[in-house]
Amino acid sequence: MPQFAPLQNDTFLRALLRQPTEHTPVWLMRQAGRYLPEYRATRQKAGSFMGLATNPDYATEVTLQPLDRFPLDAAILFSDILTVPDAMGLGLYFVEGEGPKFERPLKTEADVLALRAPEPGALDYVFKAVTQIRTELNGRVPLIGFSGSPWTLACYMVEGQGSREFHTIKKMLYNRPDLMHHILAINARAVAEYLNAQIDAGAQAVMIFDSWGGALADGAYQAFSLDYMRQVVSLLKRGKDGVKIPAIVFTKGGGQWIEQIADIGADAVGLDWTVNLTRARKLVGHKVGLQGNLDPAILFASPEQIRAEVHKVLDAFGKPENGNGHVFNLGHGISQFTPPENVAAMVDAVHTYSKAQRAS
Repeated sequence: MPQFAPLQNDTFLRALLRQPTEHTPVWLMRQAGRYLPEYRATRQKAGSFMGLATNPDYATEVTLQPLDRFPLDAAILFSDILTVPDAMGLGLYFVEGEGPKFERPLKTEADVLALRAPEPGALDYVFKAVTQIRTELNGRVPLIGFSGSPWTLACYMVEGQGSREFHTIKKMLYNRPDLMHHILAINARAVAEYLNAQIDAGAQAVMIFDSWGGALADGAYQAFSLDYMRQVVSLLKRGKDGVKIPAIVFTKGGGQWIEQIADIGADAVGLDWTVNLTRARKLVGHKVGLQGNLDPAILFASPEQIRAEVHKVLDAFGKPENGNGHVFNLGHGISQFTPPENVAAMVDAVHTYSKAQRAS
């Protein structure tokens, strides 16, 4: 294993582990992305999104770009949530303006029963990128690895692409729950192995993105999404070389299930912008840290308004005490149309106001 430089800023990890911090740490979902002109330039060089994601040099370059611009407290691996089903042979491709699609979605019982976990080595490009990014970070901030949740991956695998209604997968869920559980069990093992390999390669925290869990009915969410995230979390390496590796779970649209999500064994729960942080903190107590939850659309407002909204989020969580922790983030990914200077105003407001909060 490579020797990595000691960590200079561990604020993000301490907040996830509910330890005291001097300020509230901040990072952004999709912080390496199209809102940055330097990202767009690198993507042009790479030729395509997958050209970017599968090349460790390019993936490293774009992961570090937002950190060179803003004093963020964590880096997140540049990759895609659909690398795992792609490595299962479903044939991932991208159509400009339409997002990801699969050439061979799971349409029949035979397709489902033929599904296999990725072959060893199929995702090595991701693990090489993790090690390279961690090396080039040189201890500046921690590196987050991630995966889609078993349910979210299944949505793309069955629908063949993103969806608003999820008719195809819900039809399978209700008509043939046995097939649905078969896919999810394979996905859960594959996701756990994928995240553990990222940890071995140098990831210092991991996050599970359950982007489509909120599309499920109550009851179905617990059976088809939450239980499989619980399985993943139970299989994760939670420490490496004597250092704890925190895990974050995030169900977009999952605010009504906060207490149940907090019970699956992760260290922190991500929240979208519809959730009241004061209530969320009361509900989870000292069980988990919280991450979130500024509405990404606020970043189109004036810097003054951005600061005011940042203050509201930090006030809603309140002054952190030993035993609870808050990581500031957006309630979902940053929009590609966001002006970078507005991100700078937000990050500065988080650091400045959260330091003042602790001093009061």
